[in-house]
Formats: sequence, structure tokens, C-alpha cells
Amino acid sequence: MASRSWNRVELIGNLTRDPELRYTPNGAAVCTFGLATNRTFVSEGEKREEVDFHRLVSWNKLAELCNQLLRKGMRVFISGRLQTRSWEGQDGQTRNVTEIVIEDMIILTPKQNGEMVAEAADVTISAPPPARSTPPPSTKDDKEEEKEEEKKETVSAKPSKKEEISDEDLPF
Repeated sequence: MASRSWNRVELIGNLTRDPELRYTPNGAAVCTFGLATNRTFVSEGEKREEVDFHRLVSWNKLAELCNQLLRKGMRVFISGRLQTRSWEGQDGQTRNVTEIVIEDMIILTPKQNGEMVAEAADVTISAPPPARSTPPPSTKDDKEEEKEEEKKETVSAKPSKKEEISDEDLPF
């Protein structure tokens, strides 16, 4: 039986530079940028702060979105995995880099007047307009079926007295 392993990274921090979008020879979009995370701690009675810098990489559609929406100074949540690559440089030396391959990203920078404003930079970008599509007209039968489904979901979501959940059943 094979043993399981886990490779997961989750970070909240600020972008250290604007994203850089490139394309591979096969046409896949790849976007790279940096993220800084801060840690505050007390050492010898003195409050100190430590900063770590991370190299981030996103691919395909997420790469294009990162390039379009993110700017230096913006605060983001990143979820992904660690990846280490190595290659031989032009001088013949082997180079190694460890980076975070992004699988999910959430922008945490607040909006002001409908626009995202970077915290540490004088950069303002507009969020893209939401895609709008008109749903096909529904019939009376469809609406009635939806209401019945909602009622079923509501009824099944309520635990009966026998199924009540106690604090001991919760994983946290």
C-alpha cells in the first residue's frame, strides 16, 4: 500500500511586484509575481517583525486573471503547492528555485467606489464586469419543481432530535 503525502501552501500577504505574464511555446499562459508575508514576535522582551518573500506562479486562465486583476501592494490569499525546479544556467552552474504553484487566489484588498485599490502602491484597477447571460424562460412547471426541491433540501438539512450534533462530534 502506498503512503499518502500532502503538499499544500496557504498564504495571506501583499504583492511585492506587478505580475509578469508570458506564454510557453505551446501557448500556455504563465504568470509570476512575488508575495511578502509578515510575522511579529517578541524576542528578549523586544517586539520584532520578520518578512518572508515567496515566488508565485500561476498557469493558464488563472495566470491571465492574476495579470489582469493584481497589482503591487494588493493583499491576497493564495492556496497552492510547493514545487522545486532546477536547470543549468548559461554559465554551466545548476540553479534551483522553490516556488508556489497557485491553485486558488482570493483578492483581499477592499474596493473603493467599485475599484480595487492597492494598499502599498498608488495603483487602482477596475474589477472586470461580471459576465451576464439571460437564462431561458422557465415554465410554471419548472418553478414549481424548484420550490419543491428547495422544500426537500430545507427539510433534510434540519437534523432530527435523534441526529442532533454535539460539540464532541465536531472535528475542531
